[in-house]
Amino acid sequence: MFSDLLVFLIFMVVALLIDLKAHSQDQTITLKSASLWSLFWVGVALLFALYLLIHDGKTNASLFLTGYVLEKALSVDNLFVMMAIFSWFKVPEIYRHRVLYYGILGAIIFRLIFVLIGAGLLHLSAYVEILFGLLVGYSCVVMIQNQNKEEEEQGEDYSQHLAYRLVHKFFPVYPKLIGHDFFVSKERLDVLEKNLDSHEVNALHHQSAFSKAKIIATPLFLCLAVIELSDVMFAFDSVPAVIAVSKEPLIIYSAMMFAILGLRSLYFVLEVLKGYLVYLEKSVIVVLGFISLKLILDATSHLFGFGLQISPTLSLYIVLGVLGAGVLLSFFKPKES
Repeated sequence: MFSDLLVFLIFMVVALLIDLKAHSQDQTITLKSASLWSLFWVGVALLFALYLLIHDGKTNASLFLTGYVLEKALSVDNLFVMMAIFSWFKVPEIYRHRVLYYGILGAIIFRLIFVLIGAGLLHLSAYVEILFGLLVGYSCVVMIQNQNKEEEEQGEDYSQHLAYRLVHKFFPVYPKLIGHDFFVSKERLDVLEKNLDSHEVNALHHQSAFSKAKIIATPLFLCLAVIELSDVMFAFDSVPAVIAVSKEPLIIYSAMMFAILGLRSLYFVLEVLKGYLVYLEKSVIVVLGFISLKLILDATSHLFGFGLQISPTLSLYIVLGVLGAGVLLSFFKPKES
């Protein structure tokens, strides 16, 4: 089993380094690039499955592929939540791959914790699932409001953003994006403050933690933190399902990781398609509303005995049906200019 772990780590680390090297520059991801990278990650997973088939036999290879497909299907909801989060924070397209890349690194750690601890951690899910469902619903509303607006410039002021207002009193946060940086040094900030008006400067210096901090977070870090939260929340659903497929930790973890690693590219396929399929974004908003409702109903069913538990299979069918309707409507009823 040690050799399986070593091969898995080699596959994952090499693939991540290739991805990082290929996307080292901030850029908008094209449909062709996103599609090719999606195929790349599927190919990596299939190569690992081939290794398991040759080295361990058909059983482990089959269990890995089953867990991989299941995790991929259960992670579809997370794609749309990511889209809503980026809309909520008004993150420029050129920075989104960077946020998702580091979000994946966080997912690697959190999923490992989930797998090692097992189902015990999952009992916490119902207590936060309602809150998360409301957050998804709020993001859905923001996405509707931003639908017809042009993407904001990099100089967008985040001082009135909900996430900023919740965090800045406890953690120093700069109120504007600083390129693709998650943190900014105090020295650099002294230079940047010259471009802020007096009200913003005063607001910054009234933060108790701000004057003592050497490193200050940016709104892009807040976005990354919410992305990580969304992954943890969806792990409450997917981890037990994959654990049910196999009790072998390496099979479970490797299936999850390869599925999640390919999720970012799949996100950009969907994001780019929105520009070509004019009704797809509206269908995404409907899907987000469904996800929000599903989370809340599942939680109330566990906590209070009333609600509705929607099976993963039915959920996937609903998501695919709504998206399919958006695609078909885009083809047969083009939006008037």
